[in-house]
Amino acid sequence: MSRDSVTTDRKGIIFHVDMDHFYTALEEREHPELKGKAIIVGADPKQGKGRGVVFTSNYEARKLGVRSGMPISRAWKQASLAIYLPPNFPLYEKVSQQIMDMLRSFSDKFEQWGIDEAFLDVTTKVKDYEEAEAYAKKVKQEISKTQRLTCSIGIAPNKLLAKIASDFEKPDGLTIVKEDKAEEFLAPMQVRKLLWVGKKTEAKLLEMGIKTIGDLAKYDASVLNDRFGVMGTVIHLMARGIDKSEVEERSKVKSISRELTFESDTTDSKTVLQGVDKLSEDVQRDVSERKLLFKNVTIKIRYENFETHTHGRMLASHTDRIQDLKKISRELVIDYLRPRRKIRLIGVRVSDFMSMKNQRTLVESFHDPIF
Repeated sequence: MSRDSVTTDRKGIIFHVDMDHFYTALEEREHPELKGKAIIVGADPKQGKGRGVVFTSNYEARKLGVRSGMPISRAWKQASLAIYLPPNFPLYEKVSQQIMDMLRSFSDKFEQWGIDEAFLDVTTKVKDYEEAEAYAKKVKQEISKTQRLTCSIGIAPNKLLAKIASDFEKPDGLTIVKEDKAEEFLAPMQVRKLLWVGKKTEAKLLEMGIKTIGDLAKYDASVLNDRFGVMGTVIHLMARGIDKSEVEERSKVKSISRELTFESDTTDSKTVLQGVDKLSEDVQRDVSERKLLFKNVTIKIRYENFETHTHGRMLASHTDRIQDLKKISRELVIDYLRPRRKIRLIGVRVSDFMSMKNQRTLVESFHDPIF
């Protein structure tokens, strides 16, 4: 779907390319017999008694109410006839790299955003939105031709609008949002659609009577700043379609981790959880010093016989909050605590980063007399 309007001066043109249900689409590509069936990638459901969570699900499974992050036992109750598959990370990472290399060749500036999405600055590649639409179709055709996959693309003057636009009409969508239509486009959407608004922030906004992005755009910015600090200012600007962050290569840091080897192997859960908390604090301190946000948390457990396990979880949104890291790390490690199995080593790792510098630039570079 395209949304057109007339603009008087040339702005930047940004694409956000988002692969459609990437992991399950790859599984369908590799196993054509699964096409059209509900597919869930994640932990083994073990006939409804499995532990762990859903990693991702395709559109057929989502119609049954299955969502990423849902306990696998609950997914089984809602979709026991679905196809359950373990994650094939080597395949996902290989194809992701191929797609990202191709997307980079289409852009002036490129920024990967997770394994299956990226921003492309195509300002010098096209002269207007009509050319941008045709150029985006070329990108979609290339992905279809080389990978037999579909993607959705949002086209807009900034990253914020492009990302929201790419999710507007899925799968295989194409949505254009021009600058003078930004607030109109955003206004009816629920505040949760906005970047940086997670469940807890949404709940606080709802308490304030803010249900839609339009409500947020009209709200007193000084009150939002008092309530949420700098992020209150950021989300108020974003609600008005304002985003000055640049498309740029993401941090070269792939992950940040810490490990702890106990002085003696232990079965004491309190000792293990205290160790996890300490490691989380060390990791979070490093993340903050680098001005990064993370989206993926992984724990590592090594038993006395050197048997080693890792277990991770993708969060709903990027964060740098210590309470989030501690909570997820504890939940992940609890699955591996066994009464008679001594633990030798534990580790906490975070990955899938984005930089906070862009968001600070947004606040610092935007000057409005209401602030």
